[in-house]
Parts: sequence; structure tokens; C-alpha cells
Amino acid sequence: MDFLTILKAIILGIVEGLTEFAPVSSTGHMIIVDDMWLQSEEFLTKYVANTFKVVIQLGSILAVLVVFKDRFLDLLGLKHLKQEQGQPVQGSRLKLTQVIVGLIPAGVLGLLFEDYIDEYLFSTGTVLIGLVLGAIFMIIADLLSRKKPQVSSVDQITYRQAFMVGLIQCLSLWPGFSRSGSTISGGVLLGMSHRVAADFTFIMAVPIMFGASFLSLLKNWEYFTLEALPFFIAGFVAAFVFALISIRFLLKLINRIKLVPFAIYRIVLAAVIFIVIYL
Repeated sequence: MDFLTILKAIILGIVEGLTEFAPVSSTGHMIIVDDMWLQSEEFLTKYVANTFKVVIQLGSILAVLVVFKDRFLDLLGLKHLKQEQGQPVQGSRLKLTQVIVGLIPAGVLGLLFEDYIDEYLFSTGTVLIGLVLGAIFMIIADLLSRKKPQVSSVDQITYRQAFMVGLIQCLSLWPGFSRSGSTISGGVLLGMSHRVAADFTFIMAVPIMFGASFLSLLKNWEYFTLEALPFFIAGFVAAFVFALISIRFLLKLINRIKLVPFAIYRIVLAAVIFIVIYL
């Protein structure tokens, strides 16, 4: 595999890493960049190319595990979170079962409609629709958000709120809608602060992204060759590095800038791509 091909993998990894946790749709960005410029299907085949777009998310998953390592160890009962004073957190804490409850709706629908999504929704046209509809949903969430959120910590999230966020996450099965965009918006509508909704979104992302990557690999394993391995490794590393940067940046900004700036970006991007392709 030549350098130019590896460079394409790195570019897709950078796009994935920078956009996975911003509410702008990483899958949508990868589809647009790939369809318009890189055209990975020409040397990977359609099924392997679609799987690559899912599997490099594992790099982003690793970045989440690094940033939230103490939280995940706490969820697994391997370590207790500590307050700034160094004492264990007292009272209720976010539980692994709450995360699982949040994963059930999208997990079930994803399994039922995976073939349909892969076959018919991985296109620039469907992504443009998702970008605009997701942007409208984000604007509505910001307009209806409370000045003083009821939930100021992920440890205050209830099972009902976790399930409702999970239901709203189903919108992200449409490429371009954005997993983080839908779940952060949903969390805000349910009374969470933007930062809490983002934290919960990132935590839920790990098992669902890992599951999607594993199933996609299992389903398309017969199409893989050793020649494609460097392409996957390059994309994985790029996604990890840039997701790490993106997560830390977004967590610092999300409570201050909220969702509207991202929504405006999505609408502008959709308009530009529409003009370039269809006019």
C-alpha cells in the first residue's frame, strides 16, 4: 500500500477524531470527505470501506477511556471516584446499569436495521438531510434549555433520564444526525447541563461504538486482506490522537458556547456541499 493511500487513511482518521464527539456527525463528515475526494471504495471495496468508517471509531473510544479512566474504573467497581479534597464521593453515583439502560434503544434498533443503514443511508445525500434536521433539533434544545439545569452532575442522572436519552440517541442511526448532537440535545431537554449531557454522551459512546465496530468487523471479515491492515492502523492512530484533543477542547467549551454554533456550522456545511454537488 503506497504512501498516498496511507495518507487517505490518516485524513479520514483526523476527520473522525475531530468530529466524533463534537455534535456535527463524524460519520457524516467521513462519508462526505470520502465520497467527494478520497473514494476509498475504489481500493478497499464498498463493504471494507464502510467497515473502516466504523472501526476507526475504536481510536476515538480509546481517547474516551483515557479521558474518563477514573469514571470507567468506578463504573466497574475497580476504583472509587474522589472529590477534590481527596475523599471518596459520597451518596449516589452513576451506575453501570444506568449506562446499559441508555444503550438499549439504539442498540436494539441498530441491530435490526444495520443492513438497511449500510446499504441505503451511507451517502452524501442522506447525510445532508441528517445534518440539517440534527441542527434544527439542537437549536430547539438550546432554546428550551433551562438557565439553571436540574442535573449538574452525571451522578444525579436517573434511570428514566438515561433511558430517555437512549431513545433520543436512536436519531443518530441516520448518518449525519450525530450521536453526540442527539444525546447532548436530549440530555439538555431533560434538564441536564450541557457539560453533564456531554459527559454522559461520551460514557455511553464507548460500549455502543465498540459493539458497532465488533459487529461490522465480524460481518465483513471475509472481505479483509492483509493489504488493508496498514490503512486501518493509520486511521486508528490518527483518530485516537485527534479525538483526545477534540474531547478535552469540547468539554472546556460546551457549557459556554452550547449547541447553536455547532448547529449553524452544520447548516452552512450542508448548504455548501449541496451547492457543490447538485448545482
